[in-house]
Amino acid sequence: MRMNSKAMLLGLSMVVWGAAAPLHGQLLQPSTAAATAPNPLNDPTVKPGKMVLFDLEARFAKDVLEKGGAGFAEWFAEDGVALGNGQPPKVGRVAIAKSAAWSPKDYQLIWTPTDATMSAAGDMGYTWGHFEGHSKDANGNPVVTSGRYITIWRKQPDGAWKVVLDAGSNEPAEAGDCCKLPVGS
Repeated sequence: MRMNSKAMLLGLSMVVWGAAAPLHGQLLQPSTAAATAPNPLNDPTVKPGKMVLFDLEARFAKDVLEKGGAGFAEWFAEDGVALGNGQPPKVGRVAIAKSAAWSPKDYQLIWTPTDATMSAAGDMGYTWGHFEGHSKDANGNPVVTSGRYITIWRKQPDGAWKVVLDAGSNEPAEAGDCCKLPVGS
């Protein structure tokens, strides 16, 4: 899900692809505006599969926040794939780990899942939402990239869940509010 390229876009591409700053990071708390919208986790009819996927995202984000690129790569299946803007696919956990060599002090990837869907069999699912990548340019000025991501999860034979595909798309600066994370997060 984290170098100028867990980033997953420019932000995601930045981290995953090893360019100037490092990806995927921390779940954000909803803003006041977002708090007025229905929260699927407070919905008594929410399916258990969605709860599983949201929990996986929270744990994934925590590891990336604490460990940077190493935490990002750890969540991938051996045959996982990371896709970033304008970058060749990174196929396999080893290739992803090599490209996600950023420190959490140099790059922070934060994201909020918007929704999640679990397969009927309960062995695969996906999450999608918005992300932001925070780093600094060569002069020490803050750089923020934002966009959308999708993460596909697969339950492994040992019962652990792993990322099999993580992809992101940066939004242009002039995209307006479409890809901004909630304020106060």
